[in-house]
Amino acid sequence: MGRTDYLNDPTAPSANSIKVAVSAVVLDARGRILMIHRTDNNLYSIPGGGLEAGETVTGAVVREVKEETGIDIRVTTLVGIFSNPDHVIAYDDGEVRQEFSICFRAEPIGGELRTSSESKRVEWVEPDAVPALDVHPSIQLRIERGLEPGTDPYFT
Repeated sequence: MGRTDYLNDPTAPSANSIKVAVSAVVLDARGRILMIHRTDNNLYSIPGGGLEAGETVTGAVVREVKEETGIDIRVTTLVGIFSNPDHVIAYDDGEVRQEFSICFRAEPIGGELRTSSESKRVEWVEPDAVPALDVHPSIQLRIERGLEPGTDPYFT
């Protein structure tokens, strides 16, 4: 299913749902960021997805990172809670979701890089190479905050 992200766009459709999502800024021992090239909107992103019934938010992010990248992680801290009502995501099925994502910092503990139905490319990216990638501003903000260890969690 395709999606279109709108940020501060007066022509964006109105949100008709909110779903808890999770994401992770995963940093390896060299300080590189685990990034995916998404299949649904063709943008680069950090891995993440929706919380499922019966899961904790940290359990969900561990599952989502594994599903999308093949990498096992350990969550280390909270980056922030991103809930900008001016960021909506329109899906092909008519759902228009207001952003609500809980982002964590994490470290890899195992696994092997691999793609999935949600990621056509998975790679470790040097932080200074991120600006050259096509990354949505909301994801860029999460990455920036995730690269600032020791700061208080971000929230909107």
